[in-house]
Amino acid sequence: MRSMPDDDIRWMSTGEAARRLGVTVRTLYRLIDESELPAYKFGRVIRLQEGEVESFIKASRITPGDLEHLYPEAKKEISDSDGNDT
Repeated sequence: MRSMPDDDIRWMSTGEAARRLGVTVRTLYRLIDESELPAYKFGRVIRLQEGEVESFIKASRITPGDLEHLYPEAKKEISDSDGNDT
C-alpha cells in the first residue's frame, strides 16, 4: 500500500481562507459558489487548499490601466489640461 506524504496539501478552514483574502466568510462562500475559488467538502466541513488560495490571490492582481473605466472624468481632466498649456 502506498502512503501519501502529509505535507503535500495544506488545508485551510473557511475562516483562515477568508482572513488570508481579507474578506468575510460570506464573501468567501460567494466566491466558492460562483466557481471563482475551489473548495472541498468533507462531511459537513468545507476546506480550501492553501496553494489554490495563493493562486487565486496572484490571479486577482490588477493590471495597471484596467480600472480607467472607474474614473473617466479624471482622465478627461488630465487630457484637457495637457491641451491648455500652449
